[in-house]
Formats: sequence, structure tokens, C-alpha cells
Amino acid sequence: MKSILDYETVALADERDAIVIIDQTLLPGQTKLIDLKTGEEIWNAIYLLQVRGAPAIGVCAGFGIYILMKHSKASSEEEFLSELKKNKDYLNSSRPTAVNLSWALERMEHKVISFIEEEKRAGRSFDKESVIKVMHDESEAIKAEDIDVCRRIGENGLTLLKKGDGILTHCNAGQLATCKYGTATAPIYLGHERGYDFHVYCDETRPLLQGARLTAYELHSAGIDTTLICDNMSASIMKAGKIQAIFVGCDRVAANGDAANKIGTSVVATVAKHYGIPFYVCAPTSTIDMNTFTGDDIVIEQRKPEEVTDMWYKERMAPEGVKVYNPAFDVTDNSLISGIVTEYGVLRAPYDKAIKEMFEQNK
Repeated sequence: MKSILDYETVALADERDAIVIIDQTLLPGQTKLIDLKTGEEIWNAIYLLQVRGAPAIGVCAGFGIYILMKHSKASSEEEFLSELKKNKDYLNSSRPTAVNLSWALERMEHKVISFIEEEKRAGRSFDKESVIKVMHDESEAIKAEDIDVCRRIGENGLTLLKKGDGILTHCNAGQLATCKYGTATAPIYLGHERGYDFHVYCDETRPLLQGARLTAYELHSAGIDTTLICDNMSASIMKAGKIQAIFVGCDRVAANGDAANKIGTSVVATVAKHYGIPFYVCAPTSTIDMNTFTGDDIVIEQRKPEEVTDMWYKERMAPEGVKVYNPAFDVTDNSLISGIVTEYGVLRAPYDKAIKEMFEQNK
């Protein structure tokens, strides 16, 4: 029987002009691979959380813009770039908070423009097939880099842990949110391979239950000692001394170190501060947005009320007409973060200075 970890979260099926993803809305009850071929299918998959997690969304977006441009009917550079921008803007509108979405789309557009300019300087005219080949290679590079980055985050995060530690995580920043290893779970997977004997507690993560449906599922599939808890139980196990470190992922890190992650993350960070437990945010540098100065500037996605009132229940569990507040994310203030774990190392406060220096050193 195949483990969920035996499947690729996002893959390019170039021969049939499709992106293949695991439909994560059906997990853990059903493991179903689906093809995304049209702009609408790709947009819906991102919006409906069939593919989710900032890195996986970025990889999907890179493949998506390539697939949409692969058979472009554009007959000139101007037409091609206009069509590219239209498709980029459309896909980018699917979710506002995860910066990897816009990052990947902008990277793909920039690669195309740079290649065209290089060809002009060499005296060569616009060649659509060559441009599309460049887009293919760049989209595959984004995926390969994601796998490498996650492993490096895992190695850096593992230096913060000891054998036998109890670890708490929130939402899903695991393999299902990336292409391999995950971000917040990468230290856990690498430690498990090396006999660290971690015990992991997973917040169920209301209202969409990514911790229960996804993180608990994949960690348990990997043979890791895993316990599922309701979100409002985290303070209880922290007080009981069961948690030595907290690892979470994120969808966007501001230039000052404020981090947006799944709703409820800031509650975990606040309680961790009270009990003196280190709280780490695992963030590929693609998730750090230097154009977003503080967490106050991060646009927080508002989701449909049915996710709270109806989605997981046989019958509606709230009175008709009641108001529902359903933000997908909250922002954890940088003062609550013990370290930001990147592929280049663990950043410490003051984060504005540490982030700036990291980018300068790794240009």
C-alpha cells in the first residue's frame, strides 16, 4: 500500500499538457490525482485548496503559466507578452496572501523578458518555440529548487532540536505543502531518518482542519510518533512540559520579520512566549517579501462562512443568519518569533537587519 509520501504533490505531465496534483480537499479519506489543464482549472485548484501551501502553490503557478502559454497563438513578441501578462494576472488573483504565488509568476515573466532581450542583443528575432522551452525549464527549476530549499531548511532546523523532543506544529507545512520534506516538518523528517525519536503534536487547525487531515496523516504515514490535538489544547500540553519547540510554516514574511500563517498561529506563538518555549517560523527566502514592510501591510484572505458553519458537519452547526468572521491567516508579531529558519540559516532578531544582511550575502 502506497504512503501519501510516495506521491508527488505537484508534477508536470508535459506530454498531455497538464499539471498533476493530489486533490487535498479529499484527504485523508481518498487519495486522488487530478489533471489541471485550463486556466480556470488551475485557478480553482489554488482557490479551493486542492493544491495548497505557499511553496506548492508557487510550483503550481510556475507550471500553470507555462501550460497556458505552451500553445499560444501569438504571432509576435508584443502579442505573446500581452497574453503572458493576462494569464499571470489571472492566476495571481486566486489567493492574495501566499507570496510564492506572485513570486513564481513574476519570476516566470522576468525570465521570458530577459531571454527575449538577450536574443535581441544577439541579433536574433522573436522565436516563440524557444521562449516556451525557456518557460518549461524555468518552471522545472522552481520545483527542483523547492526540494533543495526544503532539505536545507530541515538541516538548519534540526540544529535547534534534541533527541526525544516534543514538537508542536500548526496547519500543514509538510510535504503536502511543498514538493518534498515540507518546511516546518523538514527538521522532523530528517530527525526521524536519523533516529531522533521526536514526538509531534499536531493542532487540528480549524476551520479547514489541515493539521488533522494533512499533517497528522502524512507524519503518521511516515511512522513518526504523532498525536492530534484540538487547537484549544495547545496551552495545556505546553504547561504540562510536553513541548520543547514549535515549528510552523508561513505564507508571507514581512521585511521586519512579522509572519502571516494559518489562522491560529499567533495564538500558539503568544502562549509559547508565556511558557518560554521557542517558536520558530520556517520560511524559504521566496516567502520573504521585502516590499511588505510590516505585518500590517499583509492582505489577509477572507474565506466563505460555510467553512465554519457547514463544511464538516452533517447538519449546519450554527444558527441561520449569524455573522461569521473567517480570515484564512493571522500575523505573528516578530517579537514572538524565536528564529526564522531559512535555507541559508536561522535568522535572529532584529529581523529587519538579519533579513537584509541575508539577502545581501546571498545575491
